[in-house]
Amino acid sequence: MGQKALWSGRYDGGMDDSTLEFTSSLDTDLALGFYDIMGSIAHVTMLRDCGVLSGGDAGEMIEGLRAILKDVKEERLEIDCGLEDIHTNIEHALTMLKGPVGGKLHTGRSRNDQVATDLRMYLRDAVLEAAKDIDILIKTLTDLASNSLTVIMPGFTHMQHAQPVTAAQHMMAHAFRLGRDAERFLESFERINVCPLGAGALAGTTYPIDRKQTSDLLGFGRPTENSMDSVSDRDFVIETAFCASMLAVHLSSMAEELILWSSPEFGFIEMDDRYTTGSSMMPQKKNPDVAELIRGRTGGIIGDLVAALVLMKGLPLTYNRDLQEDKKIIMGSVHTAIQCTLMMSKIISTMRFDADRMSDLTKKGYINATDMADYLVAKGMPFREAYGAVGSAVRFCIREKRGLEELTLSEMKEFSGLIDDDVFDVLPIEKCVERRCSLGGTSPRSVEAQISGTLSSLTDREGRISRKISAINDCWNKLAD
Repeated sequence: MGQKALWSGRYDGGMDDSTLEFTSSLDTDLALGFYDIMGSIAHVTMLRDCGVLSGGDAGEMIEGLRAILKDVKEERLEIDCGLEDIHTNIEHALTMLKGPVGGKLHTGRSRNDQVATDLRMYLRDAVLEAAKDIDILIKTLTDLASNSLTVIMPGFTHMQHAQPVTAAQHMMAHAFRLGRDAERFLESFERINVCPLGAGALAGTTYPIDRKQTSDLLGFGRPTENSMDSVSDRDFVIETAFCASMLAVHLSSMAEELILWSSPEFGFIEMDDRYTTGSSMMPQKKNPDVAELIRGRTGGIIGDLVAALVLMKGLPLTYNRDLQEDKKIIMGSVHTAIQCTLMMSKIISTMRFDADRMSDLTKKGYINATDMADYLVAKGMPFREAYGAVGSAVRFCIREKRGLEELTLSEMKEFSGLIDDDVFDVLPIEKCVERRCSLGGTSPRSVEAQISGTLSSLTDREGRISRKISAINDCWNKLAD
């Protein structure tokens, strides 16, 4: 056994070693050490300004906390595993450094509001980091799209050839999904960025504290408004886990495509050797293992969301020890999602399209059939009739093992007398792509507009992220000096 627990006053003896081991959170909350010290410095500063602590006591405590902060940053803080969490370790370290005055650190607060505040500060940084890393992947996709505006490939629905699209548009489709993910993380920041410190265990405190001052010192937008909700709320954890899950789903979708596209049956891409592995038995193999692991780890991230929801589903107000489990869930979820995002950026930035192979496959599946139907509609035929006429032509081509563009004019007229020589300007795959210049379409001109808009969004979001990070860092610098 190590030092006494913070709550040991009414106990005759200490915990059984198995109880300590079972209840300890040190394996996860070490990551909160920096935030815990910052929260404590802000708390002591506020207590001093409100007259709860003397200037001398507060000065000694802040000096000690800053020394411990240096140890934490340099990863040389001595951790007593006999203490159940990082918060107790820091308070113990302060007492060892500054004597009995360290025992005043917990005045006017509980571990309940302390932990909730630490976790919010941790997740503020985490969601900003996630948004930044998503934007790196989006930029990678836009770069690839810019260089692939004329690379034509089959577009799929139901995994069947549907219509021709550019590889650039396909990449931009993923970029837009990821843009929503980045925005979700940024929007969650606003709901994370409220300060529970000073709420106490659940009912507030009798000390004349200034919770707004503490909130401002820590860079929060405002203090929370109900002390019971302050210590029991984990909506922000679940929301962040959802953001990570949606990101992971989108990454998994990308990974699935890349895995398929790298197979000989597709042959659309080749991944760089650095992001693949070989076989222990078959010397010819080049396996897309990194993409497969991204796809595989999505299950764990989704599981973390479910775990967070189930953790909260039956808890009465206010704090329950079940909430200790939230940190392991959300820290693992966000870390894995960020790691997968960065690895996907590396895969995308180094892979190569096989433009010839993609183009060859556009000649299969009659993916210009819709364009022939649209041609007949432009001639005055109702779409449903045009659909039927072209369907008959496709059936004929399947039987004859020919493409629509390979039919003679006389053969085409068998299906509609409206067809004339100009149909041959419609059927080439390149023309099918070029004509789709509507907003959001697959033509190079439309995709260039999509790329331009996305780059503008990236610049805007970069500015918003940078301002938030700068504001938080300004607070850290003031507290640490």
